[in-house]
Amino acid sequence: MGADEYGFGSVAMIATGCVMARICHTNNCPVGVASQREELRARFPGVPGDLVNYFLFVAEEVRAALAQLGYEKLDDIIGRTDLLKPKHISLVKTQHIDLGYLLSNAGLPEWSSSQIRSQDVHTNGPVLDETILADPEIADAIENEKEVSKAFQIYNVDRAVCGRVAGVIAKKYGDTGFAGQLNITFNGSAGQSFGCFLTPGMNIRLVGEANDYVGKGMAGGELVVVPVDKTGFVPEDATIVGNTCLYGATGGQVFVRGKAGERFAVRNSLCQAVVEGTGDHCCEYMTGGCVVVLGKAGRNVAAGMTGGLAYILDEDDTLVPKVNKEIVKMQRVNAPAGQMQLKGLIEAYVDKTGSEKGIAILREWEAYLPLFWQLVPPSEEDSPEACAEFERVLAKQATTQLSAK
Repeated sequence: MGADEYGFGSVAMIATGCVMARICHTNNCPVGVASQREELRARFPGVPGDLVNYFLFVAEEVRAALAQLGYEKLDDIIGRTDLLKPKHISLVKTQHIDLGYLLSNAGLPEWSSSQIRSQDVHTNGPVLDETILADPEIADAIENEKEVSKAFQIYNVDRAVCGRVAGVIAKKYGDTGFAGQLNITFNGSAGQSFGCFLTPGMNIRLVGEANDYVGKGMAGGELVVVPVDKTGFVPEDATIVGNTCLYGATGGQVFVRGKAGERFAVRNSLCQAVVEGTGDHCCEYMTGGCVVVLGKAGRNVAAGMTGGLAYILDEDDTLVPKVNKEIVKMQRVNAPAGQMQLKGLIEAYVDKTGSEKGIAILREWEAYLPLFWQLVPPSEEDSPEACAEFERVLAKQATTQLSAK
């Protein structure tokens, strides 16, 4: 009786087929609700109509309860503590609890919830995405699928920058239909969720630093973060992006010249990323993609990681106790395909950021390669990047299939 909004979590999932197996973090959901495995996703039984019907019945039941009380809408009973009565349950642990204070009006003002909600919402001023979309050259590039390069100043009050731009592109062209290219450079300090929900065709570069959630939910494109020139600090020793970067990313590439905060690449699905160091919980709950760390990582690396690959440079031999080995296994980069993947990402990283650390690694590649650990979840053990004997395994499988025929 005091809520203006209501949230439906687990029960809404159950309406669409969730069986509450409580193994969401293992990638083995038996009905495909919380899994990236195609054979399990094929079992997903839900249809939109099931969820619609559930909420219709919830609304009908609420309407009936309100009618019994003599009211027409929920706004009429918000704050009406006189309609509540405590249940008297004879339990020792509750016998001294007095609910009287909860049921008093506590001198509440004489205004309704609807009056409170109708107050004007404050504004933080112009939204940077609106400025970007209002640029004639960018608007023309989106409309006619052209290539354009622009630059903008950014401040830490500018949040979710490029999210609205990505939405306009996705609405018009879908996930991968945009054939143009937006090359946008930002200078300054970005607020939270910089570069969120990027789509293919968006190449975003930030010269400065960014807050948390960089690249959140990005589905494609390229995102590069580099410090300004003559910063007075060594880039690979400084943190220039915040926590929880790439949260739920499903595509694209991210190159960060510097270190990231905690939970880097949490729940990453398909994005490829290179960074020069991370905080705790790197690659947590990762289900796909590839992450390269050219420096130290914090504790609890790869907790709940069920897909994708991670390559972490371990120059001082301190990484092993930091990795959560409940799911992943650690191995050196022995597979030729894995070596090619690692080197290719570092080369692309150097090309985009000019990283001195990356240049040094490529210059002394044969010396640095043995210092990399490859983190491999069970789903990737037979992949060409993780299996050193991949070609032999394929040949053996082919021979077995021919023999069976």
